[in-house]
Amino acid sequence: MRNQDNDRADVTAEQPRPERRGPATAEPIRTCVLSREEAPRAGLIRLALAPDGSVHPDVRAKAPGRGGWIGVDRATLEAAIAKGRLRGGLARAFRTGEFTLPDDLPQRIEDQLRRAALDRLGLEAKAGHLLTGSDKIAEAARAGRLHLLLHAADAGDDGSRKLAQAWRVGSDREGSDLKGMTLPVQRTILSLALGRENVVHAGLIDARAAKRVSDALVRWLRFIGPDSAPMPCETGSQGASAFNDDARGPAGTNEGFEVTG
Repeated sequence: MRNQDNDRADVTAEQPRPERRGPATAEPIRTCVLSREEAPRAGLIRLALAPDGSVHPDVRAKAPGRGGWIGVDRATLEAAIAKGRLRGGLARAFRTGEFTLPDDLPQRIEDQLRRAALDRLGLEAKAGHLLTGSDKIAEAARAGRLHLLLHAADAGDDGSRKLAQAWRVGSDREGSDLKGMTLPVQRTILSLALGRENVVHAGLIDARAAKRVSDALVRWLRFIGPDSAPMPCETGSQGASAFNDDARGPAGTNEGFEVTG
């Protein structure tokens, strides 16, 4: 027999568990299984437990089933795997110890993050939010339309410096350290990702697109760590603060990543 109490009990049982959300971003909050630090989900990396008991990286956070979250770089993860700390953390998250960790888990994570970042660049290029070619980028930069400047790992220093200077002039930041970011991929890979030929430099001319790209890049670069990221197009001392700080920034933030609004 249905009565008021039964109806209330049924509704309560079916309601999902509320998400913990960060005050500023209103994004779901998750806890790293290794550091136990909390951060917005978008800044962490999800590890998913497959039905066969294997663990797979799920950087897009779309795989079904239980998952555990990590917010550390590759070197820290590899040390945690060697000491058994990752297995312990995931056992708590999965609520079971019956799972297998692949030997190449760190590399799989890096590959997925790299693909996600390059895919995002490709999508923004198709949407018309991205420019290639030094002349087009410089023109947009001087007109104040550039929001993010990127370079291939094998870009020449002189060309990169000229584009950075144009960006500083166009954004009224002459004398600042605003400059482009050097990606840890050669121009051949960047060209393939964008579906264009000989892409050495790229510029985002839409603010929201620049934010989406920077979010994907920050997760990738933070995971591979400062020792894996190449120096930017400026001097070595400038590079340490311009690009490698991104890999060390707190999970879920874009600290140090220059995106102009």
